[in-house]
Amino acid sequence: MAAICLVNIGSEIKKMNFELHNETPIYTELDEYSKEHIIHFDVPGHKKNINSPIATAFGERIALLDANSTKSLDMLSNPTGIIQKAEELMADAYSADYAFMLVNGSTFGIITMIMSACDPKDKIIMPRNVHKSAISGIILSGAVPIFIDPEIDIEYGITNGITYESVKKAIHQNPDVKAIFIINPTYFGTVSDLRAIIKLCHRHGIAVLVDEAHGSHFPFHPELPDGAMSLRADMSTVSIHKTGGSMTQSSALLLNEKIISREKVRTIVNLMQTTSASYILLSSLDVARKHLVLNGEEVFGKLLSLCEKAKAEIRKMPGLSVITRDDYVNGKEIYDYDETKIVVKVNNLGLTGFEVYDIFKKEYNIQLELAETYAVLAVTGPGDNEETLNCLVNAFRDLSQKNYEKRQPLKIPIMDYFIRPKTVILPREAFYSKKRAVLINEAMGEISGESVMIYPPGIPLVIPGERITDKVIEHYNFYMKQNCVIMNDDGNPDYIKVLGE
Repeated sequence: MAAICLVNIGSEIKKMNFELHNETPIYTELDEYSKEHIIHFDVPGHKKNINSPIATAFGERIALLDANSTKSLDMLSNPTGIIQKAEELMADAYSADYAFMLVNGSTFGIITMIMSACDPKDKIIMPRNVHKSAISGIILSGAVPIFIDPEIDIEYGITNGITYESVKKAIHQNPDVKAIFIINPTYFGTVSDLRAIIKLCHRHGIAVLVDEAHGSHFPFHPELPDGAMSLRADMSTVSIHKTGGSMTQSSALLLNEKIISREKVRTIVNLMQTTSASYILLSSLDVARKHLVLNGEEVFGKLLSLCEKAKAEIRKMPGLSVITRDDYVNGKEIYDYDETKIVVKVNNLGLTGFEVYDIFKKEYNIQLELAETYAVLAVTGPGDNEETLNCLVNAFRDLSQKNYEKRQPLKIPIMDYFIRPKTVILPREAFYSKKRAVLINEAMGEISGESVMIYPPGIPLVIPGERITDKVIEHYNFYMKQNCVIMNDDGNPDYIKVLGE
């Protein structure tokens, strides 16, 4: 008799067949294929030769598993075999109608969602703190962004989610809007009232697209926030490599077919995704999905307990504070919170988050996910354990002991950093306009011809078509002094492209 698990999906109970999820169609077939000692007159060019530079550098096993699409291994752009079965299992794991495996990361998934929902000139509501990929989706689709402001946490200096009321207002002002793009969760773990927003949008025939790059683990433990697919969002992109345990660059695009058709999504996917998909990445999605379904509740139960203990210790440290769900969720601006994110406020030590980010790598050999002016973010995942969390806690303890009351707390006009530049022309129009490069300090009043962002998280400081203000320049220079990674088109941080000959 097959093992059946009852999974709580919103207000419904869903039966999930554990026996089916014990299978890994892609990995199993790939493993068998690698052992057949085939003489390869197809690609890849290293031919699985165990003496090749690839095998020498990365190991014989990697070389043997690196394969090209064949009849037995199926084809990602037109799956009819093992990939199709793996995608069906992925859809089942996330309570979606359909799933599309991605080897171009969630950047590609986000672009695909926008292009699937919006034709040129269609309006799409989105918060201004979207990832660069959403702006790329706007440029490629020709959609018209209707930006709404996210909630701001002045104390921590971070952007959070959007409110039901802000969405309701945007729909009232734009009754012809076709889609909405929501971040669930934000980089820092905050979650909006997704259930209410989805119901509101669907009453108006608006497609709901959800960036769940940092929420791929949500469906696998009852104490985590709800996943978008279980709440019947139309599309979602999950970075399974970020919090689910697959290999970097592997993600999944999920669809509940109602407003948007499966055929439309497949067409957009095939328009841009590689026809030479990495089977190592695909099989890692297969393996991660199996682990999440079969062991996720146990894994994330332990992780949530470890995070709770770590946060309790950090809260005791002078000069530091940390976000916890019980303190942070207020039911309106912040509807729910992902406790696997560890956001620590450090500015009362007289340090910026950017300085702490560098200190942790240099002095404690700890790589944090990102920094903001007042805070740093540590992302935990299924690969963490008591030892890694203890190392993080001990590093914060040492940081506190070395810096508390040694200098004045850092205070800056943080709200100035969240003033949204004014959109003058559409991003697509600006992208295709004539441009010239000017020194950033001489760009005030110009219209940006490119996206400029601090990475991570990859949220643009300014996007194509926005007016460059003195505040934009001031913040740009601040980030430069903090030794942040600033990304623009040509990689020269002293210049910015603006419109004009």
